This record gives sequence, structure tokens and C-alpha cells, in this order.
Amino acid sequence: MTVLLAAEPMTAAYRDVPWARARELAHAAPTPLPARRVALAGAAGLTLAEALRTHRPLPGFDTAAMDGHAVGPGPGPWQLRGAVRAGAVWTGGALGPGEAVEISTGAVVPSGAWAVLPLEDSERPAPSLLAGRTPAEGRHIRRAGEDAPAGAELAPAGTRVGPALLGLAAACGHDTLAVRPRPRVRVLVTGDELTHTGHPAPGRIRDALGPLLPSLVDLLGGEVTESRHLPDRPAGALADAVRRTPHDADVTVVTGSTSVGVTDRLRAVLAGGAARDGAARWIVDAVACRPGHPQLLAQLPDGHWILGLPGNPYAALVAAHTLLAPLLSGLTGRALRPLPGVPLTGDIRVAPGRTRLVPVIWDGATARPLGGHRPAFLQGAALADALAAVPPHWQPGGPVPLLHPIG
Repeated sequence: MTVLLAAEPMTAAYRDVPWARARELAHAAPTPLPARRVALAGAAGLTLAEALRTHRPLPGFDTAAMDGHAVGPGPGPWQLRGAVRAGAVWTGGALGPGEAVEISTGAVVPSGAWAVLPLEDSERPAPSLLAGRTPAEGRHIRRAGEDAPAGAELAPAGTRVGPALLGLAAACGHDTLAVRPRPRVRVLVTGDELTHTGHPAPGRIRDALGPLLPSLVDLLGGEVTESRHLPDRPAGALADAVRRTPHDADVTVVTGSTSVGVTDRLRAVLAGGAARDGAARWIVDAVACRPGHPQLLAQLPDGHWILGLPGNPYAALVAAHTLLAPLLSGLTGRALRPLPGVPLTGDIRVAPGRTRLVPVIWDGATARPLGGHRPAFLQGAALADALAAVPPHWQPGGPVPLLHPIG
């Protein structure tokens, strides 16, 4: 494993980082983005920057959990004194023995109430008389604070804001939330051989990563602000693009240009001081996995992140899940998601010294390989439930970590 935490000079030799360690390094490298406060309507999909707390007990008062009758202490029958509905407060004083009040779900339970007798468990032998089996004390009453006392932490910082959390925040009385925004991502797809519409001419190939990456970035918690193609020539085009880091992006993803071929210049650009203020800080320089080996992560002196993905589509997908996903989690303050270990069946050739990423069908108990996953072929990934990270020491039937969803 090699980690370059200072601006060390680069060579053409790959410096392999074990796959699991690469994920950890990418997650730990960034400082979370600054928090901002947004209205609940704009918080979906963002990440809590501080714990969600309730400033009042939940429920805020003793409330009826059923439509029925709040009854006083002791056995029935009970004399009906009136009714109370949700949103109103009973003003008729405490209930005494043998007294009852008709009550709706969610209404404030009158003081002195013993329990709530559901409508279906009662009868009315006379217009103002209620009969039924005496309920247990407290039955069908939600007591003030039984869900959460005032000041309780209901969700920690780093929690993704989803529909349920929005409802919870509203129930607590919050109108805004302190959140970290989605990291902004610029995508640069390199290659002279790429065409972007229709069937490619001989010697050219259709760009798959331009359409793939924006939706994948969205799935992983980021937001693409720009996606464009860069030719391999002129040689300075990539260097110029890397130097001119945009103000509306936190991360630049470069596809292709990450290996050691004549047209693969990203490492040389970064090692040669791509930024005007000096050379890059290296976090990961290549990962011991197959496919996706020639991937990289570095930070420019201005704080901008550069992530290099291989040019082959399936290899790029693997690399994005290896480095981009944990980087985006780190930028939003989310924990690195633990991966489930699932028994893997089937005949898979392990890669000595490397983790092999294969698309699998996962039935909840076991996973089995799907095929269709050569470095440039996306059929397996398109149909798979997950990617299995098969370590070099794996034995058939043994557990492997699963990445899901994969896009």
C-alpha cells in the first residue's frame, strides 16, 4: 500500500493500494463541506450537519391512540359527559369514576382518564350511557414524552435526509435543518476516439461514460455541474482544464488519461504541478483491483479534488464505487457505509494480489456471478443487483463484501 500525503514526485510505476483500504483513504481524506441551513422543502437528499433534536416532548400531551371513549377510573357503565376532537382541548374538568368522554384519535385525553375504550369494544345501552369491558389502565393512551423526551437526539449528524426524516423534523417543530450540500462534480471525458451520437465510424467508439456518470454521481450523493468531452490532442488541453478549477465544483472526475500510455497524461499533469500554487497532494495512486486498477485520487493546493477513472466503462464504474462514492460521503460528513458480507457461489477466477469486482445476482441470502463484465462491457452491471468484491484469498462459497446499489 502506498499513500502519498505530501507532494511527492510521481513515476510511471503504479503504487497499488488494497481495494478496501483505498475506500477508507478516499473517505477519510476530505474535510466535510461547510454546513448551511435550508428549509425542510429543500433538504431532501442532503445530509444532516448537526444532530436532529426535539425541543419538546413527543407526543406533546397525553393523546388518544384510538377512536372511542376516554373513561374514568373503575368499571362501567359510564355516564357520557360530551366529546373532544383532535385539535381541541377538553374543558369540562377531570373525569371521575363512572364518567366518560367520546374522543377521536389524536385528541388530548382529559385529566383523570383511566384509559380509552375503542368504539368497537363498547355499546350504548342508552343515549348518554356507555357500557363495555373495563380496559387496562393506560390502554390506548399515548403518554406525553413516551416517544422522546424534550432534548432527545433523534438522528445523528451525518444522516441522509429522506422523507421520514423530513416528517420527523416537522413533527419536532423544525422549519429548517442544518445540512451539508451535495458535492458538486465536474466530469471530463477524454479520448480522441469517442463519438457522442449514433453508430461510430470504424476506429471510433461510442462514449458510454458521458451518459453514465451524471446519473451515477446523483446516485452516490453528488451533483454534476458540468460534463464535457476533452480530446487527447492538443496535449495541453487536459492540463489547462485541470488548472482552471471551477468555482461551482468541488470535485473533477477525469475519465481515461489515467494509465501510462502516450495519451494518458493525468498523472504527469498532477505530478508536474498542475495547479498554479504547486503540485497535488496524492491520496491514492492506483488500486489493487480488477478491473479499475489505474484509478487515482489527489487534491490540488486550492482544495479541489481530482479523481481519475479508467476509460473502459465497466472499469470506470468499478473505480467510481471504489473512490468516488467514499469521497462524496466524506465531503458530506456521512459515515463510510459498511458492506454486507454475503456467501458467493459459482466459479470465479480470483486475481492474485488483487480484489476482483464482479456483477452478481443477490437473492438476500447468497450471491451468484452474472457474467458480462469485461472492462469495456456493461451488460452485467446493467442487470446486476450488486458488485461482489472478491478478495484474492476467496474460496468458493465464502462470504464477500457487496456494493449496492450500483446504478
